[in-house]
Amino acid sequence: QVQLAESGGGLVQAGSSLRLSCAASGRTFSRAAMSWFRQAPGKEREFVAAIHWSGDRSLYADSVKSRFSISRDNIKNTMYLQMNSLKPEDTAVYYCAASGGIWGATMSRQYDYWGQGTQVTVSS
Repeated sequence: QVQLAESGGGLVQAGSSLRLSCAASGRTFSRAAMSWFRQAPGKEREFVAAIHWSGDRSLYADSVKSRFSISRDNIKNTMYLQMNSLKPEDTAVYYCAASGGIWGATMSRQYDYWGQGTQVTVSS
């Protein structure tokens, strides 16, 4: 079993950067497929980025590609999302998710464990 806790959200201006963290507990973190999702008010939860358990492969939604970077530290049991050049449309609650399945899944129903979320608000 994996327990997840996000941190690092906040209110920033457009063009700014933020780094989100997802701290995980559980012995299976190093082999878990990990991802970030986000959910804006009135919208469905959407895929943002995924990372292979080894950390050497990643996948991004088109809307964040070249601006966001996902990484993980299996020693610290932590996953990160570096967000640069933030836009107002990036405003959402950001969630980290874990699964024992194949990495790179982009559907929220494919993940077994979720954090409580952290709010990111980007003002114009």
